Amino acid sequence: MIAFSFTLPFTRVAVGGLSPLFIGSGRAVIAALLAIAALAITRQRLPSGRQWVRLLAVAGGIVVGFPLLTSYALVTAPASHGAVVIALLPAATAVLAVIRAGERPPLSFWVLAAIGAVAALGFASIQGGGFGQLGLSDLLLFGAVVAAAIGYAEGGLLARELGAWQTVSWALVVAAPFMIPLAVFTAIQEPPTAEPIEWAAFGYLAVVSMFLGFFAWYHGLAIGPMAQVSQVQLIQPVLSITWAALILGEELTVPTVIGGAIVILCAGVAVRIRLDRSALLTSARDSRG
Repeated sequence: MIAFSFTLPFTRVAVGGLSPLFIGSGRAVIAALLAIAALAITRQRLPSGRQWVRLLAVAGGIVVGFPLLTSYALVTAPASHGAVVIALLPAATAVLAVIRAGERPPLSFWVLAAIGAVAALGFASIQGGGFGQLGLSDLLLFGAVVAAAIGYAEGGLLARELGAWQTVSWALVVAAPFMIPLAVFTAIQEPPTAEPIEWAAFGYLAVVSMFLGFFAWYHGLAIGPMAQVSQVQLIQPVLSITWAALILGEELTVPTVIGGAIVILCAGVAVRIRLDRSALLTSARDSRG
């Protein structure tokens, strides 16, 4: 999560000289080249037919959806603002884990997850000038949360079968036929004219945020339990807001701090409720066995 916490601030830096479409697609292309090299050198076996289908979901979430949506959102939204909305990701990941695992969490879990969503929506609306002024960047960030949650939950399950780094590598390979032409087209239509600092930020997004960071993350999700591991995501928005203030000089406004605290609190309690429920179910199964 420390590696991922730099994603939003560095995306904000990169969009200063590179188009959002190039950032979203270009970082995936570079990461795909690294993935292909790693898979070839280690001679990994090909995924099965059903695993390819599931890899499409992972690729759609973490390779296509999240990078493109956040890149466009951060053209206008501050990184600290994006970090507060992205704070919904832990609860969203837990929800997807619940759905994929077929568990039945208590009503209190869903209530707190909903409160967190409303808090994030309210924060974004107030920051945008009122509840009637919810900006496009906010909608893009909410979409990025859903996309990442899908990619995290499905990727965590696949990592138990394929391996952690293998899962993200195959997902990058799956997305490559779409992202390579998109990156080339974007570079031709709008040739990059970035400064060295913006290229450096782009390089971090490609190598770390899009590739290396997932080695540890998917490994942790694979070890599980997924809901317990997903709590680590709560560190990300706090660190992202801190980096935005230190690196970008963004002001830590009162609404940002309050909004972030509410969303993080709701997400943390919601995930903890799911954890407690899972522990009870495990204990009940053990007692019957």
